[in-house]
Amino acid sequence: MKAIYTAHATATMGRAGHVESDDGTLSLDLAMPREMGGNGGGTNPEQLFAAGYAACFHSALQFVAGHDKTDVSGSKVTGHVSIGENDAGPGFKLAVVLDVDVPSLSQDKAEKLAEQTHQVCPYSNATRGNIDVELNVKGGAA
Repeated sequence: MKAIYTAHATATMGRAGHVESDDGTLSLDLAMPREMGGNGGGTNPEQLFAAGYAACFHSALQFVAGHDKTDVSGSKVTGHVSIGENDAGPGFKLAVVLDVDVPSLSQDKAEKLAEQTHQVCPYSNATRGNIDVELNVKGGAA
């Protein structure tokens, strides 16, 4: 792969530590979620992954729609990232649900666009075959 852009971020102290990008535009303290025995009250890696995947998928949706000159105004993508025990062995596993809302398209067209997007999105390509990713698609036009 010929890289177009490379992001750099450093984490210290794990889930209860700090993450920062090399250019300083991202600088966050992290907190373990209460559900995992932490104090909560801060960002965690799953939230960051959900935000990144949702933003990337939405951008890919706009890219795919632009090729067909399809109106996706008012669209949005919400990412849900779950962490749990890995049933296949020790450790943990992630699962993702993406809620894809495209009110300018019919349900059928929105579903087709989401499936095309799922083939283009870099996050989808990176996770395919590694974690479960479910698309919940909602169209709105008749």
